[in-house]
Order: sequence, then structure tokens, then C-alpha cells
Amino acid sequence: MKIELEQVKPMEIEEKSFEIITRELGDTPLVPGTELIVKRCIHTSADFDYAKNLCFSEDAVSRAIKALKDGACIVTDTQMAKAGINKRALERLGGEVYCFMSDEDVAAAAKEKGTTRAAASMDKAAALEKNLIFAIGNAPTALVRLYELIQEKKLSPKLIIGAPVGFVNVIPSKELIMETDIPYIVARGRKGGSNIAACICNALLYMIDNNRD
Repeated sequence: MKIELEQVKPMEIEEKSFEIITRELGDTPLVPGTELIVKRCIHTSADFDYAKNLCFSEDAVSRAIKALKDGACIVTDTQMAKAGINKRALERLGGEVYCFMSDEDVAAAAKEKGTTRAAASMDKAAALEKNLIFAIGNAPTALVRLYELIQEKKLSPKLIIGAPVGFVNVIPSKELIMETDIPYIVARGRKGGSNIAACICNALLYMIDNNRD
């Protein structure tokens, strides 16, 4: 069997990919203002389910963009998500990315309290005197702890990206975040991952870069 490959120049691959995504989405309804985020998640994962399972609280995108423009920092629950976020673009806005999962004090706190490092890392993040966006792509316990900190009035994030992937407590942890009054972008259901959490951050940063005065 002869396999024929489409001849596409390297610099045209992304553009071509987005043309395919747009065509295959057809008339699938997307929330106005969220289209680029949805399409970038599909581009990252090749999974069109994100057109339906990405949920946005009211004005989440515009509020997140304002926060980033004002220098908000991003906290992730994995080194993979941290590595995937466009740090140069974030630094131009005055922000930086944090991941405390490998910190010795976080490991010690998790052991002492009998919880996960992800949960303990949220406690450490809550002590930062900064405007924060949380990009969670792996640990449901991170989302649960964020919910608890919000209920305890110890934390008020500018945005929570809830995209842990898996089977145990993944769905309910996302639903908890959607019950708060904090702006959120949530990948409802079992799907997600560090790549999706980073992708959403980058889509927001890309939107800012593309709309500079």
C-alpha cells in the first residue's frame, strides 16, 4: 500500500492544523470569546470532546486576561505544566510560574498532615502575597484543597483552571470548583492533563499578545 503524505512547510503546519480543526468543528456551538482556548486544547490533544466539556464561568476569559495583564502569577500542580507554560510571555506581563511539588517543606507538610503533596503545595501557594491563577492538570486533591481554602476565606484566586485527568475523585473535584464564585475554566469529566492546563494558560497569553495596542 502506497502512503501519500501531504506536503506542508514546517511554518504552515500549525495554521493548517487550525484550518482542519475549524472545518471539523463545523457549526458546533462555542461560547463567544472562548473559541481560541477550545481550539488550542483540541490542537494539543487531537480530542474534539473539548469543544463540549470545557466549561467557562461568566466572564472567566476576560477576567483572566485582565489579571494576567496586571501581573498575576500562575501556580501549577506539576513540573510538566510549569515547563509547558510560555514563561517569556508571562514575564513580559510581570508574572511568573510556580510549582511547589518538589519542595522539601511541602513534602514534610504532606507527611505530617497525612495528605498529598499537591494539597500541601496549595497551602504554600495560599501564603504568597500575589494575585494567583491556578492551573491544575493532574491532582484532584489540589482542587479539593483549593475549594477548602476558598471556603475558609484564606484564598481568592483570579482564576482556577481545573483539568486533572483520571478516575478517582476527578469528576467531583471539578464540580466543587464550579460551585464557587471564583472564575474558572474546567474540563468537565475525566479528561484533562498537565498539557491541557498549560495549553489553556498559553491560549490566554496568546490572546493578550495578539491584542496588544
